This record gives sequence, C-alpha cells and structure tokens, in this order.
Amino acid sequence: MRRLEGKTLIVASHNEGKIREIRDLIGPLGFSVRSAADLAFEEPEETGTTFEENAAIKALASAKASGLPALSDDSGLVVDALDGAPGVYTANWAEREDGTRDFRMAMDKVEQALAERGATQRAERTGRFVSVLCLAWPDGHTEFFRGEAEGHLVWPPRGEKGFGYDPVFEPLGHAQTFGEMEAATKHGWKPGDAEALSHRARAFKLFAETCLAA
Repeated sequence: MRRLEGKTLIVASHNEGKIREIRDLIGPLGFSVRSAADLAFEEPEETGTTFEENAAIKALASAKASGLPALSDDSGLVVDALDGAPGVYTANWAEREDGTRDFRMAMDKVEQALAERGATQRAERTGRFVSVLCLAWPDGHTEFFRGEAEGHLVWPPRGEKGFGYDPVFEPLGHAQTFGEMEAATKHGWKPGDAEALSHRARAFKLFAETCLAA
C-alpha cells in the first residue's frame, strides 16, 4: 500500500456535490485541494462497467494531466428490487437529451421502476449507496477504497440538502433522508471517529487510515 506524500491533491471530478464533500473531508487534514473542474481538465469518458473501473479512469486522467496525485469518486445507488440498478449507471438515469442532468427525473424513474416491480412496502425497497475512491499517481499506480451505506428508498423525496438521489435515500438507523441531513451529519468524519455515516465518508475513512496514517 503506497502512502500519500505531500499536501497537494487533485480531486478528479467535475461534480460540484462530490467536490464539496471531498473538500469537507480532506480540507481539515491540511491539504491544498484543486479539482479537475478548477483546472479545466477534460472529463474522460467513463467506459467501465464497475465503480472501480470508472473511478480509475477519472483518477488516472487527472493525475497524468496534473503531474500530482489525484483522488476520484465513482458512486451510485444500488436498489435490490431493481437487480442492482441504476448502479454504475446512476448518473446516466439523470441525463436529458440536451446533455444536462435532472436528478428529480432520475428519482422519478427509480420510483416508477419500483412500482412496476410491485415494490411498495418498506421491506421491499432496500438498497445502498456505494462509493469507490481511487487514489492515482502520475506513474499509473492506484489504490482503491470502497464504502457502502445501507438504507431504504422513500417516496416522495424529502429534503433540499445534499445532491443527486439523496432526497429518496433514508440510511439505516435514521429517520431523515440524506437530503434532509446537514452536511456534518451526513458526511462529517475526522480522524479518531469510530464511524462514518455516508458511503463517501466510509470510503474516505479507509483512505485516510490507509494512505494518510503516520
């Protein structure tokens, strides 16, 4: 396992929500963070069929373009009643014909698909958010960290916080959706904390404990 040296890191993303959450997590650790969006890097085509493959594509593209280590996130919503969909195609379900993304439309698609499967009871609406972080170096070396948050799909959507499918996901043990939670509750984690709640925070916890530990 390779340690991360230095205090400059590229966040290999153009997704404002992901960039914000990763900044929140790594900023307090003393890192100088720039994103692929800040640097106007071209978004690579995500041709992978797993979260790991797509995370690697993004991290390696930014690491090679910047000459610095880069951290990417590939994440998605996995719904049991939909045989794991939308999964790695979570963002695709939000794509409109003009190339923009509409996550209210995507949440409607998930709900319609659940209705078509007859998944109307809470016990039938289980799923999880998955996040895979990839840390890549310009020489092509990669490390992967996976986090999952179990929960249920709710309807109608609740909350204006967060992003993506957060308003329809209620994590186990909580009465609020990710869309209703404050950032500090959803993805707040710092070294020394025993637990992390969100999928991305859980993946980041593994990353920090593995690659940033003294």
